[in-house]
Amino acid sequence: MRFLLTDEQREFGRSLDALLTAADTPAVLRAWAAGDHGPGRALWGRLADAGVFALAVPEAYGGVGPLPVEAAVACVELGRHAVPGPVAETLAAGVLLAGAGGPVAEEWLPGIASGAAMVSLTLEGYGPYAPDADAADAVFTVTGDELRLAPGPGEPSASADPARRLFRPEPGGAPVAKGPAIRAAARAAGDTAAFATAALALGCGEELLRATVAYVKQRTQFGVPVGSFQAVKHRLADTLLGLEFARPLLYGAAVELASEVSRPGAGTGSAAGPPGAGAAVAAAKVTAGEAGYAAARTALQLHGAIGYTEELDLAWWLRRARPLRDAWGTPSVCRARVLAG
Repeated sequence: MRFLLTDEQREFGRSLDALLTAADTPAVLRAWAAGDHGPGRALWGRLADAGVFALAVPEAYGGVGPLPVEAAVACVELGRHAVPGPVAETLAAGVLLAGAGGPVAEEWLPGIASGAAMVSLTLEGYGPYAPDADAADAVFTVTGDELRLAPGPGEPSASADPARRLFRPEPGGAPVAKGPAIRAAARAAGDTAAFATAALALGCGEELLRATVAYVKQRTQFGVPVGSFQAVKHRLADTLLGLEFARPLLYGAAVELASEVSRPGAGTGSAAGPPGAGAAVAAAKVTAGEAGYAAARTALQLHGAIGYTEELDLAWWLRRARPLRDAWGTPSVCRARVLAG
């Protein structure tokens, strides 16, 4: 299959790149990691105005989606700029609540689409932690066929990325929806979270490679740029190949998810995907996650000792690559799902 983004989709990506370039995301990241969520929430609002979070919300609730291809374009750019906040979780919550329907969808989905609501969540089978729960306006949890609103973010846990804090939500909370539709919606939400995380990882890897290429052109050894050394060229080429191999898998998964949305009966509360959709998402997740992490290792090695310093903006991308690789499906889990699919 020959797949190319449309002119409108490419322009959407370019507009987000321009918005985020002007936003000085390293400063936003430092504030977020220090517990100051104000700059991050302001940036979140500008992204919502650009339509990012409406991509996962159906039109009936004030959104424009689900539009998985456009969501992939957006998340790659957000990953390239290391935007803080529960991006994948909020997009997944849009799918989860749309599948749940009823009062909880009517209450939260318009806010998610407009950027007024930042949401985190946990799902069975994906670990007990909700990223950035302290900054979220709501933390949803799914157990079995029950959807609950957690009474609080809970206690923080250690995280390799200081700008992506992990919390175990407080137990309890009255169910806000229940029934077989919740199980199906949770499956679709899990796929969305994994898919969005794959796109974030790909964008993170792209920025790590870009910064590393720029650095090795400037750094000299024996009177020549280190980028002219054959071993350095090979390492960068391998990193580029990994990222480029992940890209068609990501957009292939987007096409699978889009076909899920358009199938007969979609949007009526059933969120169970077609055969192969989950495997396509898992393939994209493991490939993009591993490629992003490989880009981080390349960047760290070729930057030398300066790569270890927190003063270097690159450190925020270096710290993000591995958590993105493991979030919403570790490599081993994703490979098992691909084989099963």
